[in-house]
Amino acid sequence: MRTGGGRRAKLHKMPPKTARKLKDKDHENSPKISSFFSKSPKPAGVLKRARAADEDDSPEPKKTPWASPTPLSPTQSSSAGGQLSPEQLARMEKKKLEAGARLLAKRLGTSNIGPSWVQALQAEFKKTYMEKLISFVAAERLKGKVYPPADDVFTWTTAFPISQVKVVIIGQDPYHGPKQAHGLCFSVRVGVQIPPSLRNMYKELMQDIDGFVPPDHGYLAGWAKQGVLLLNACLTVREREPNSHKEKSMVVHCIQWNL
Repeated sequence: MRTGGGRRAKLHKMPPKTARKLKDKDHENSPKISSFFSKSPKPAGVLKRARAADEDDSPEPKKTPWASPTPLSPTQSSSAGGQLSPEQLARMEKKKLEAGARLLAKRLGTSNIGPSWVQALQAEFKKTYMEKLISFVAAERLKGKVYPPADDVFTWTTAFPISQVKVVIIGQDPYHGPKQAHGLCFSVRVGVQIPPSLRNMYKELMQDIDGFVPPDHGYLAGWAKQGVLLLNACLTVREREPNSHKEKSMVVHCIQWNL
């Protein structure tokens, strides 16, 4: 080629050291053989767009399989999925009362107490005199037999909600013999001999109500289920010692409600 020939002729006329420098420069500028097999470089704008596309297509970060979602509060859930129905609100309130009753029952050493009564009397159960009364009864049970059994002391709260009280019958204190007292005043379980006090009540009913036939047992749970509150003024008693807990009457202090 003409350009090449002219360049070679020019190289022969130069000093040897200068000619070598020019040859080296030509060698550096000449394309390498590997460049014919590599991809041509892309313009900067194309590379930038490609990187952005790669970032958009990148997979979402993996969620930890054991990480549970944070539960929504009732307010959040109602705003997310609409207002709670009256039935749902009623169920929530019922569960709240039942939970409160279980906690109080555990504190009282019993397993049987009506939720609605807990709600009505919760302020009383937090007072100092009630703490002393609970401690007193617990100490009495360690010394000897106390009636009724711990799980029966609050039977009178379980037959109906406090709002459904229709009649109130107040007794003195529980029966002090074995297998008699079970948390309803004047009542004994089926199979236990009817006490004299209850027989007298049956006689009065026979005189006052035409056609009344006294039952052959003294179990008054049927009355309780109809809204008759069968409540002793003192809830516990020592075995064979009537009125032994009369100075520790819870009822005198705390039974207050609006009918």
